[in-house]
Amino acid sequence: MNHSALGLFCLAITLAGYFASKALYRRQRRVWLAPIIVAPVAILITVVSLKIDISDYFSYTHYLAAMLAPATIAFALPIYRERKLIKQYPLTLSLGVICGLLLGLASSWLLTKLTNLPPELSHSLMVRSVSTPFAIEATSSFGGIPELTAMLVLLTGVIGMLICEPLFKVAHIQSSIAKGVALGASAHGAGAAKANEIGRQEGVIASLTMIFTGIAMVLTAPVFAMLVN
Repeated sequence: MNHSALGLFCLAITLAGYFASKALYRRQRRVWLAPIIVAPVAILITVVSLKIDISDYFSYTHYLAAMLAPATIAFALPIYRERKLIKQYPLTLSLGVICGLLLGLASSWLLTKLTNLPPELSHSLMVRSVSTPFAIEATSSFGGIPELTAMLVLLTGVIGMLICEPLFKVAHIQSSIAKGVALGASAHGAGAAKANEIGRQEGVIASLTMIFTGIAMVLTAPVFAMLVN
């Protein structure tokens, strides 16, 4: 298979995996069938089964990840739409963003100190707690690898989405605002999707928290990188 055909094939299986997983999730709304879990697993199995080199796959599809950067402009829309909610809960959102940012960085830094991770993995891990478009932009300050960062962000979101409801029950968290802030600050996009399933207000709060935490990460990443390196 020549390079052009292989590139088109990699693009096709990526898009097919995404849309097929979305269709499956619409039929069976189970956490373990969420597109953020099913699509990567299905694509990985296909790539490995067909003996496509992982580095080749990334080289042919990397522009899909690159498109995330300009897509961040779209985050301005929910900020404008929900400006009344922002004015209503400024302190809650601010504290959620600050705590989410600091705890995400601190837990990542602590993990790198307690484990003997390779430098590339350690650097890419630092921004795992914010949404992919922001993480890819911020990871360069820490010396991370964008593709590896994207995978770690995905893993963080999946774990947050899976454990959030049991944690809410154990901690007796009933507030829709608290649930939204927690999910948006810790599990970014996956958390916002999960929050939207719990309720509309949770979803809106999670989305706003995710956006503001991501912006804060991009703006402060050079400062934090100097502190931890």
